[in-house]
Amino acid sequence: MRLVGYARLRERLDLLAVPVTREARAGATTRILETADAVLFPRKVAPAEDASDLTHLLFALKHEGINLAILAGALPRIAQADLQHELDTHPTSRYIRVAALLWEHFTGGTLTPRLSDKVPYVNLFDPGRYYTAEPGQLYPRWRVRFNGLGTLDQCVTVLRIESIQSILDMDVFARMDEFIATVGKDILDRALNWAYLSETESSFEIERERPTQDKAERFVQLLRHAHERRPLDENYLTELQNDIIANPLDQAMQYRIEQNWLRRGGHGAASVTYVPPRPDDVPALMQELEAFANNPPRNLDPLIAASIVSFWFVFIHPFMDGNGRLSRFLIHHALCRSGKMAQGFLLPVSVAIKRHESDYLAALESFSKPVRALWRVWALGEHKFDCRTEAGSTPYRYWDATPCVEFGVRMVKEALEHDLQAETQFLQGYDEVVRRVEAEFDIRNHDLATLVSSCFREKGRVSNRWRKQLGARVQPEAFDAIEAAVKDVFFPDAV
Repeated sequence: MRLVGYARLRERLDLLAVPVTREARAGATTRILETADAVLFPRKVAPAEDASDLTHLLFALKHEGINLAILAGALPRIAQADLQHELDTHPTSRYIRVAALLWEHFTGGTLTPRLSDKVPYVNLFDPGRYYTAEPGQLYPRWRVRFNGLGTLDQCVTVLRIESIQSILDMDVFARMDEFIATVGKDILDRALNWAYLSETESSFEIERERPTQDKAERFVQLLRHAHERRPLDENYLTELQNDIIANPLDQAMQYRIEQNWLRRGGHGAASVTYVPPRPDDVPALMQELEAFANNPPRNLDPLIAASIVSFWFVFIHPFMDGNGRLSRFLIHHALCRSGKMAQGFLLPVSVAIKRHESDYLAALESFSKPVRALWRVWALGEHKFDCRTEAGSTPYRYWDATPCVEFGVRMVKEALEHDLQAETQFLQGYDEVVRRVEAEFDIRNHDLATLVSSCFREKGRVSNRWRKQLGARVQPEAFDAIEAAVKDVFFPDAV
């Protein structure tokens, strides 16, 4: 079956763009058929074998949606005369008007519309297919409304899929408010203290680091700053980077002015798993990201906005160090800026991410792997590489954020429903166990805390090690009482 639409344009024009996720193909089928990696079109629907690039482009706009990365490369290769002829022939066609608007944007050229003010506006992005920005920006010459997540210079797409929408429909923020209302202040304060510390530890562990006491305290303070709702800019982000990087030699003074890369294991160029944009491209990319983060579309759910900002930041990688931890901080920053987070409240998102590291890696690789393939990398030594690409900044400006958003909203949901609620339930049960034991026995506070926590982890059993180690100051009957209370409070259904 032959390629049509975006895949055909990418191949025929030899575009340095990320491959389409599902290629459009024409062949022996009587109806449009979707498979795991392709969309099959009947020959009578698809462009003919000798169809022009413009025909394939208009077909893609109609049947495949918007792929700005490929359009940015393909439209400048289409002759102005061909576009103008199509405009003159079909002046009110939605797809030629969209193509004309984008052609002018990507080339700086000018086409002549044949439209009256009575022609209805059309959306660039179909709201039934994508999450969009409303009301969007109007382009009167073409009667087109740009309603993308970003601007024409830098825009991500997020498909409106069930796995995302089902979480948004649950209204995590309403559940969070219900949770706060049903938990006493003392328990909530203790749970939040746990959340701040656990978020810190998990964020470092994801980077394969164990924070020192000083690093941990600095990151906790960083998380608390999220509630200040300070707008993002280079100065603020540089301050934050300095706050989490203890080594003064790695503290940034501005966005990076060097090329960097990410490595896993192995030797040579094959060990480089991702190459972020060239340093000259970073300021413009970050300026657009900052604008989106500071003023996300009002109709866009904050969970989507937070996921976009977090992943977009780490893909741009504006600093030489600290990008991963800052990207996860930006989830909290975005949620707090939305105004829907209670003051001081924190969802331990990194705890959930740490539990699903393979899924996190898959979300990152949905972008990093295809972008890495656009770079040529040569090893100049054990720690030095030469990285070159002709793709420019386009892959970092226009990309499909659906897998990243899908993962991000799921982690926020789990952070509330699994992690924070589980810790709250533990604290409530812990207080009940302590109340029962202290009614009969006098045990040092720190000994009792150790024994209850250990017994909980052991599913209602005090280990022989603790019985021996604390046997000089804890009565044998007290050990038994702790076991009985833990089993009754935490594991009442256990056999």
